[in-house]
Amino acid sequence: MKKIMALLVMVLILASCGKNRGESLYLFNWSDYLPEEILKDFEAETGIKVIADYYSSNEEMYAKIKAGSSGYDIVFPSTDFAEIMMKQEMLEKIDLSKVPNIKYLDERIASKIDFDLKHEYVIPYSVGATGIAVNTKFVKDYPHDFSIFDRSDIKGRMTLLYDMREVFTSALVHNGFAPNSTNENDLIIARDTIINWKSNILKFDAESFGRGFANEEYWVVHGYYENIVSQIEDDMYEHLDFFIPEVGGTMYIDSMVIMKGSKNMESAHTFLNYIHRPDVYVKIIDYLEVPSINKEAELIREVEPVYTIEDLERTVLLKDLGNTIDLHNKYWNEALTR
Repeated sequence: MKKIMALLVMVLILASCGKNRGESLYLFNWSDYLPEEILKDFEAETGIKVIADYYSSNEEMYAKIKAGSSGYDIVFPSTDFAEIMMKQEMLEKIDLSKVPNIKYLDERIASKIDFDLKHEYVIPYSVGATGIAVNTKFVKDYPHDFSIFDRSDIKGRMTLLYDMREVFTSALVHNGFAPNSTNENDLIIARDTIINWKSNILKFDAESFGRGFANEEYWVVHGYYENIVSQIEDDMYEHLDFFIPEVGGTMYIDSMVIMKGSKNMESAHTFLNYIHRPDVYVKIIDYLEVPSINKEAELIREVEPVYTIEDLERTVLLKDLGNTIDLHNKYWNEALTR
């Protein structure tokens, strides 16, 4: 009887994932952003093999896709690039009947994606803030804003993200200007602010700032909390101060989108729904230590976020600048080359 029952269980398991057995799913995602455990569990549960590739900035992702890299099913762009990609018809429309777990979305965050309020093309994955991490073992008595990068006494021990939108927007807001300003005077002041910061930093770094902070090469880094804590040892937490700048901070909503021409549409929908299953999503927020955009997962999380959704109220959400981006790029490039 036991052998018969065991056989029946095996048949049921195979039947439940048999329709997906042998299928693949190609992801293009940020580094250190999705626990490997989740990908392995997804593969085991569905029979869908996941192949993941990684990028370190939205610009890198977008440039690679526009240059002809195809074959990705799901990409994780931030809000501004998700809007650009939707407007340029680079995305497939999502069949929401196949993503019932979308009902768990916290609309306080989801509604900020105002160009796709029905989530027909863009499903939020994670919300957070770009912040500044300080190693308090080496740096004392510092401001909790971008003026920390004016400090010449720690020259060569700091990094800023190699990301035009993050840095240039922060420089504008730090100086009291609108994040989407087209005023020539505003842009020149923002450029000159970045040039001054550049004189004190070691480099612009969007890839290795977490590792550099962990090995104490960098004492102050501009970046993402999850990239930093994924690199440091437990005993380093006592010297870590990660804060959202009081002025000039930016927030992000990274989302999941299905790329136009995806050859694995069914698998893509299965993945989108799987990610927002509360018992799965809670593993993501506990791993990243960020606020939850899944209401049910928030109720069962075990790790407190390093900041709350309320803390994000003083930050700026990066959105598509339209033609204004060319003007910002001009002054950003001037800051890089002077």
